[in-house]
Amino acid sequence: MKTVLQIVLWIVCIVLGYMIYQSVTGPIEFDKIKKERFADVIDRLKDIRNAQEAYKTVNGNYAKDFQSLIKFVDTGQYVITQQRDSSYMEFDPTYGIDMLKEVKIIDTLGYVSVKDSLFKADTRYNSMMNVPHAQGNETFTMKADFIEQSGYRAPVFEAKVAKKIILFDQPEDLVARENAQVSVEEVNGSEITVGSLTKVSTSGNWPPIYDKKGEQQ
Repeated sequence: MKTVLQIVLWIVCIVLGYMIYQSVTGPIEFDKIKKERFADVIDRLKDIRNAQEAYKTVNGNYAKDFQSLIKFVDTGQYVITQQRDSSYMEFDPTYGIDMLKEVKIIDTLGYVSVKDSLFKADTRYNSMMNVPHAQGNETFTMKADFIEQSGYRAPVFEAKVAKKIILFDQPEDLVARENAQVSVEEVNGSEITVGSLTKVSTSGNWPPIYDKKGEQQ
């Protein structure tokens, strides 16, 4: 009987010890995994933003879906222009004399491939809709629209993913705590986003540390 009791107490001690160990190391390991995954996701969102900004430069609006955006990157071109001042004499009927007219002339110098400009030889743009580390081929949600801004119809876009999709295999309590983050050093809220459908912005909701490659540890 005494031996059985000792075994039970030994098992209880092991379980308690493991639980204490997990309570200390669990959040540390979670934070490491979170930062590594978030960094990859944010890099992908930056690719989407860069492609969308190029799309807007050429088309005047943002792409509404990834199929259109990827096709644009694959085939789109920037027009390289040069602006110069010029002038000429023109008869002015009001004054009855020739007067100097100044104008700005825009010359087309050539074209540059969007793909080469943004991605060089890298073909990662073909999969920029896929969420890194997600389970089951999850993709980013992306929308584009127009909003009224000071009397101007401004194009806007937003791409985002829920944190729980990236952290699908992590403890639920730690994911819930992550979703409630309010800190200048963290990605606040339950989603990682770039752009906005309610204001003219192409910013992401991540802190500056994620804009410094290799320093997000």
